[in-house]
Amino acid sequence: MPLAQFSVDVGLHTMDGLRLCARDGSEPVEAFIGRKVLDVWVESVEHSGGRQSLFRDQYNALGQLNLAAIGRVVSAKYQRGATYNRQHPFVEVLISDIENSGEVLDLSGLVRKPLPPTFHRVY
Repeated sequence: MPLAQFSVDVGLHTMDGLRLCARDGSEPVEAFIGRKVLDVWVESVEHSGGRQSLFRDQYNALGQLNLAAIGRVVSAKYQRGATYNRQHPFVEVLISDIENSGEVLDLSGLVRKPLPPTFHRVY
């Protein structure tokens, strides 16, 4: 049975990334895409060169805008079962899962916040 009823958890949680909830029939399934994974995925679309990490409200908004594409990535990994997903039914999406899926993010709703003038990123 395919996963259904995907939603982005916009509530308070301690996970550093996008937390998703879904259902496999009557069973709850939790999925997670780490902030760093999202940063790499966004950079693969933006090609801005200067990687700026996403903030929670930004990755939650991207998750809601791209829920169908993200749902397909999560469903594909979930369907492979516990062999490929050690924490089954918890699904942690890795950059390799995204690359293998061929899914592309719609960044039309991404609003970058300006960095403070004293912020200098070390690469």
